[in-house]
Amino acid sequence: MSRTQEIRPDLDDGIDRKVLAQLRARFLEVNAGRLQRATQALPTRQQLVLKLLPLLFHVNHPLLPGYVSGLTPAGLSGFEPTAEILAEAQRLTRSFAYKAQRGGPSLPIHGLFLMGSLGTVAQAEQSDMDLWLCHAPDLSAQAIAELRKKCELIESWAASQGAETHFFLIDPARFTLGDREAKLTSDDCGTTQHYLLLDEFYRTAIWLAGRTPLWWLVPAYEEHRYLDYSNTLLNKRFIRPDEVLDLGHMARIPPEEFIGAGMWQLFKGIESPYKSVLKLLLTEVYASEQPKVECLSLRFKQAVFANRLDLDELDPYIQVYQRLEEYLSARGETERLELIRRCLYLKINKKLSRPPRDRRKSWQRLLLERLTSDWNWDQRQLAMLDSRSQWKVRQVSAERRMLVNELTYSYRFLSQFARNEQTGSSLNSRDLSVLGRRLYAAFERKAGKVEFINPGIAPDLGEDTLTLVQCPSPEAPNETQWALFSGSLGAQEWADFAPLKRARELIELLAWCHRNGVIDSSTRLSLHPGRSDLSEFELSNLLASLQQAIPLPLPSVSETTLLRASAPSEVLLLVNVGLDPLKQHSQMNVHMTSERTDALGFSGVRENLVLTIDQISLNSWNELLTSRYHGPNALLDCLRDFLNSLPAGTHMPNLSVRCFCRNRAATIAERVDELFRSTLGTFGSAPHNRYLLQIKQQYHVLELTPGQVSHTPLNGLPALLEHLGEEQPGYSALHLDRNVLEGDDLALILPAGRPECIQVFYRQDEANGQAELTVLDEHNALWRQRLPFRDEQSLLTPLQRFLRSLLYRRNALLPLDSPQPLAALELLYYQVLPAAPSRAQRLERRPPPQAPISHPFYDVQAIVEPADSKRVHVTLYCNHREFSELEYAGDLFAAVAKHILTQRRGGERYPCYITDLDLSAILGDGQAQTIHYLRYKAKLEEALNSALQHA
Repeated sequence: MSRTQEIRPDLDDGIDRKVLAQLRARFLEVNAGRLQRATQALPTRQQLVLKLLPLLFHVNHPLLPGYVSGLTPAGLSGFEPTAEILAEAQRLTRSFAYKAQRGGPSLPIHGLFLMGSLGTVAQAEQSDMDLWLCHAPDLSAQAIAELRKKCELIESWAASQGAETHFFLIDPARFTLGDREAKLTSDDCGTTQHYLLLDEFYRTAIWLAGRTPLWWLVPAYEEHRYLDYSNTLLNKRFIRPDEVLDLGHMARIPPEEFIGAGMWQLFKGIESPYKSVLKLLLTEVYASEQPKVECLSLRFKQAVFANRLDLDELDPYIQVYQRLEEYLSARGETERLELIRRCLYLKINKKLSRPPRDRRKSWQRLLLERLTSDWNWDQRQLAMLDSRSQWKVRQVSAERRMLVNELTYSYRFLSQFARNEQTGSSLNSRDLSVLGRRLYAAFERKAGKVEFINPGIAPDLGEDTLTLVQCPSPEAPNETQWALFSGSLGAQEWADFAPLKRARELIELLAWCHRNGVIDSSTRLSLHPGRSDLSEFELSNLLASLQQAIPLPLPSVSETTLLRASAPSEVLLLVNVGLDPLKQHSQMNVHMTSERTDALGFSGVRENLVLTIDQISLNSWNELLTSRYHGPNALLDCLRDFLNSLPAGTHMPNLSVRCFCRNRAATIAERVDELFRSTLGTFGSAPHNRYLLQIKQQYHVLELTPGQVSHTPLNGLPALLEHLGEEQPGYSALHLDRNVLEGDDLALILPAGRPECIQVFYRQDEANGQAELTVLDEHNALWRQRLPFRDEQSLLTPLQRFLRSLLYRRNALLPLDSPQPLAALELLYYQVLPAAPSRAQRLERRPPPQAPISHPFYDVQAIVEPADSKRVHVTLYCNHREFSELEYAGDLFAAVAKHILTQRRGGERYPCYITDLDLSAILGDGQAQTIHYLRYKAKLEEALNSALQHA
């Protein structure tokens, strides 16, 4: 082909119509070459679709595909079907006879263009056809609806011929203003990519029929005054309006488009990184040149104007690669350059390490061979890439590192660009934050998180045979680790091989295998359990439990979900993995039988059969996390962390508990499941709840405050009573595990607590002449005291008088104008029957004690005030007579005891009780809890009664 000079039209010097015709001919020459390449690579039936598309929009014939009605817009500007096309149409419908369209410039269909990878080096058998159908701007809504229906019918017909087509209706007048209703390609993220989409259209679109783009005729150096230039061409009639359609210029790309395009490609790249890396990097190149961006469409136009019409050089994918190569080479980023070369090679998908199927090399293969030769790729590298469908863990892990680095770098670049350009509107900021969370959830490493190594790199990582080994840890000889090897290895062989994966815990390793599909239903596993009790039966059930609880593939995560904090959605608890809780009995071949079958207090020695818990949780962001709990508090630590992981107001996760150890597995799993569900049932039902349970000989109190769950271990009943007697900030319900405090009256008393109420429980022990008084105050704090018992009247009346006095003081201090007055506290009395501890005990409501009017009251009032060094001053009033430390110093209680004895007939030394107590100087005028008063009351009474005995 003879090479002519570059065409450089100058508007000021005048323009020759012949030059414009020559320019149009050059673009059409490139177009024809691309169309020929696209057609040659298509099967015969798909070639037919491509040939007939212009005719189907040019005429309305009832027997041709896509017919809607006689009113459907038809007629393609400047189109005259060839004899070959008419013959193909008549093969479809013998009765079809073509009649030339009349109307000239008024024909409603202005242009038909093919977008996508057809005609490029990356065209593949599965490539679809994105078609832009440009129509007249004056079509009515009904006409557009008819035209859209026609497109849908043609898409269905094309599908029957094996061609996947997508039509997009374009109003050029609206498009140039950036106004469009729908996505314009199947790879389009919406209106935020107008100019970038137009850039892609101008450099990749294949013109099929109709008017040609006006943009072809405007030199790249005149792009900045595109409107003036194009108007001159039209107004001075260098070109006719019915010959061209105008979709706009490429003089400037707004910065916000780079953000929108980058976010869209990053979003897609999380699941299909190879498809997105090239476009992501091109967005980076464009953005880094802002504001003077030399986009690829302008390079393409410059080449045509310069008569550089080599189809290989103008191939859209080759142009993208060359631009990226320039950018990365200038920056010295050789690793990134190698990555985009691999991405391009895999996109083109011509396996150069193998001979072509038909022994005839396609133009695509020849072009790719030249490229890889320039890259100095050897046969080994080609073979490695060509076997990607067989890649397993090692290759995928290495490739993932490069891809994740690239996606992470692109996100950081995008975020910095948004800040620098100050284009981060609230929408962009939110979208960037959501995108950051997507990347974090997909790729960020953190403790306990199972790494997903195959984001669209290889189709299947499943291994045929694997060996699972427990071996000594190199960190500490006394510790062990688990290792996974490829193949079936014997006990003497695995030490000579490098494992696919190591982990400290078995479940961490199995969860990694499951998440990445390394173990599937056909995998054969060889097991070397080492010092563990793991059996093949247990291993098989552990894998089945993982597959059942975390089914794959995982559903996609919505944007709404990512706007909220992550929360567990699926939780699997595996108890005693690789451990036998009754190993000493198993070794002796002894089967334990006992009436006490509780897994938390098994047999007469109350053994805890829950030794370890492995938790696997899938959260709402699709992060898979594992954690292991061991030691005496394993169960409580796991329960605490599980409850703390539940944000307020979220749905409770699906919980599964499994155990496959050798002894009592079903009982253990049921007990743990029951405990978790029981605490979940009370969790969040009130601002503050408590849960009491017993493991072995130890009590545990769980504080169930959302987000701040904690547990306190308590050795023995005295420690439990002391803990339950601590003050509470508000009413705190106490829930009891079904096996705690068996046979103790506390098992009846503690669940009976009620808010806004002081409850008194008493149990007589007539045999010992004792009674036990228990009080639950308005915040459900516990107070307990053993007293000599004579009769109910003498037992309860002093306490009744004290509590009445306390309520009187409380009510007197209440502000009468409070907008939310405190409710009056109710006093309730219960008797525990029968008196002796027994499983058949019950609570029986009793009326408050009523002292006879003639019964003489002896008032003992105490006032406690603060002193130095955490001491207090006490003043006592006995029937209104004052006894002060100022007068009696250290002999205060002795003086009071002596006075009381003088008031009694015969000097009886029966106990004396405080009937009124003022603590306002210590606790303030606020609403102190009743438990404070009962504690001081008990201390003062102990001192006073001791003095009585020694007086």
